[in-house]
Amino acid sequence: MEKVHNVYSDEKIYKKLLEDKNITVEDALENEMVINMGPQHPATHGVLRIVLRLDGETVVKAVPELGYLHRGYEKMAEDMSYIEFIPHTDRLDYTATLCNNVAYVLAVEKLAGIEAPKRAQWIRMIVAELARIAAHMIAIGTFAMDVGAVTMVMWTFRERERIQEIFDRFAGARFTTSYTRLGGVASDLDDVAIKMIRDFLNSFEPGLKDMDNLVLHNRIFIDRLEGVGVLSKEEAISFGLTGPNLRASGVEYDVRRAKPYLYYNEVDFKIPTYPEGDSLARYFLRGDEVRESVKILYQCLDKIPHGEIMANDPKRVLPRKTEIYSRMEELIHDFMIINYGINPPVGDSFFSAENPKGELGFYIVSNGEGHPWKMKIRSPSFCNLQVLSKLCEGAMISDVIAIIGSLDPVMGEADK
Repeated sequence: MEKVHNVYSDEKIYKKLLEDKNITVEDALENEMVINMGPQHPATHGVLRIVLRLDGETVVKAVPELGYLHRGYEKMAEDMSYIEFIPHTDRLDYTATLCNNVAYVLAVEKLAGIEAPKRAQWIRMIVAELARIAAHMIAIGTFAMDVGAVTMVMWTFRERERIQEIFDRFAGARFTTSYTRLGGVASDLDDVAIKMIRDFLNSFEPGLKDMDNLVLHNRIFIDRLEGVGVLSKEEAISFGLTGPNLRASGVEYDVRRAKPYLYYNEVDFKIPTYPEGDSLARYFLRGDEVRESVKILYQCLDKIPHGEIMANDPKRVLPRKTEIYSRMEELIHDFMIINYGINPPVGDSFFSAENPKGELGFYIVSNGEGHPWKMKIRSPSFCNLQVLSKLCEGAMISDVIAIIGSLDPVMGEADK
């Protein structure tokens, strides 16, 4: 056991590695090998640690260990007003910050009974789909780089850069935008921003074709992914997968269609699926989803109405006084609460949205004060990583890299 504990310190993980065989510790150490992959490894997409039990180069058992990036966001929310927590949603799936912004404010608005103006809701759809494209560009580029196609990451980041320039125009920030507000959005889309979006969409399709031509005619790329990390439809459902990883196993489930929110029921788009359930199918699916997002964006730009971008609903935004104020202090206090806080009724609410990684949900419990009493975040990266052990068993060490990339986890969201 001393040799094992030199490799890692958690005895529970070692027991997990041996649970599938009637094998002693001594036999395992004599005939097999136990190694760490991560948490400081460039191919684990963040601080993800996987303990691998190997027979030669074949993975006999894999145990992922999360928690190295834990920041306690769910607990922090209890000491923040609802609007103060918006910037922290940027730091969940930091490749799709605006998707997180939109999902969170919709959850709070459902709890408080607030409805944003129509223009604000269409704007939210636009920024969420742009963020989806940006996130999938990172996923496709880094996935290809993991298996050796280094040029791809340069091309995908070029497209993402153009999206971030659009973000900078209407949100004033390229990366962590904190753009949404309870009851609307922080600023309107002006004509320049709309033109930038149209110009990007008009020139994006040729870039996608170039990316496909770069790797899909490459025998090495196909061989590294085809038939690797296969997950059946039934297994994907039983593990609780959502998003592209679920649809790549043939399950046609998308929150935008299954539980429509904003105005997704008024736009036409397909839900791509692949029956193969392997790493190559997960690559194909993200490319198809990007093309569907382009279709959605064109429709949003044509349908977006004129009007207000913030709700005028002071009855839903109640002042909370804990002491006697002078008249001037009351006015200042009311102004701050109306603009920067919200007091939803006592109760609880759950809302989920379709994010690039899968279904992102917020369960909020309110005791009637200006901050959540409790909050639980259903982060899709955390749920999707459950399947890692299953996919890695029987694979080669090099296949583990491809499997992790195909799942597209972001550890900031998994550990939150």
